[in-house]
Amino acid sequence: MRTIIFSIITILIISATVFIGQTPKEEPTKGKYVLVIHGGAGNADKNMPTELKEKYLSSLESALQIGKKILESGGSSLDAVEQVVRFLEDDSLFNAGRGAVLTSEGVAELDASIMYGKDLSTGAVANVKRVKNPITAARTVMEKSNHVLLVSDGAEKFAKSKGLEMVDPSYFITSEEYERWTKKKESEKKGTVGAVALDMAGNISAATSTGGMFYKLPGRVGDAPLVNAGTYANNKTAGISCTGWGERFIKNTVAFNVSALMEYKGYTLKEAVDEMIHKRLQKGDGGLIAIDKHGNFELSYSTNAMFRGAINSDGKKIVKIWE
Repeated sequence: MRTIIFSIITILIISATVFIGQTPKEEPTKGKYVLVIHGGAGNADKNMPTELKEKYLSSLESALQIGKKILESGGSSLDAVEQVVRFLEDDSLFNAGRGAVLTSEGVAELDASIMYGKDLSTGAVANVKRVKNPITAARTVMEKSNHVLLVSDGAEKFAKSKGLEMVDPSYFITSEEYERWTKKKESEKKGTVGAVALDMAGNISAATSTGGMFYKLPGRVGDAPLVNAGTYANNKTAGISCTGWGERFIKNTVAFNVSALMEYKGYTLKEAVDEMIHKRLQKGDGGLIAIDKHGNFELSYSTNAMFRGAINSDGKKIVKIWE
């Protein structure tokens, strides 16, 4: 009799669960890792000097190896994306940190954001001129303040109070960028940097850092430090880092909408990315990198090139500029 009663109760519970739609949610993939990175999307000349092309590819390769070492040892996706972006900020080849493009007044104004998909924790800084690594400042805002976004002098004072390395604004200005600024000649190669990672615990993180738009007005802020526009991470869906014309990405809330299309409309990662990059945005607006909770990844852009790379625990590796 007890067995019969137990069976009836079990059937009723299962029936009720199905009726109210509370079926178990599909869990993120665990036990493998994925890392994707970008160094900007734009109109990179395919005829650039071989030596310069090799420098870009080598830098992307080094960045991937930094993240791989963290992830394959069981480290967190948050540590991986921060360290990868720090490396790219320190490399003057890209438009982030040292070597960033300059404003109309000849100053490097830097933006960055980071997000942890496990609990949607977020931190960002904008318009900083003295913080050596803006991405670390963004993470510090996330972990050691009650805020999401700090800007300008306030962000710098906060970073300094937490012991972050500070530099003179001249540190960020390379001779190449100064010459370009004096001639008002926009770079066709430099771009925002970003990283997205899935760690072996199934947690997704995303990070983006930039010097913004060449010859921008002082105080201009693009999508990179704006969560939902240029950066987003959610363990339910995906992690995204964007690069391109910031104003367009802000208006279309690109990063969040990739996730929203997956969560609310049932799109695959590829379908959601294609919808945003190739349908909502205009050709030439830019691109993004993304990883979903199962380890699928996309490196998508509508420009002629995107400096990009990917590596995963299955042994797959990509390091490219053009198709």
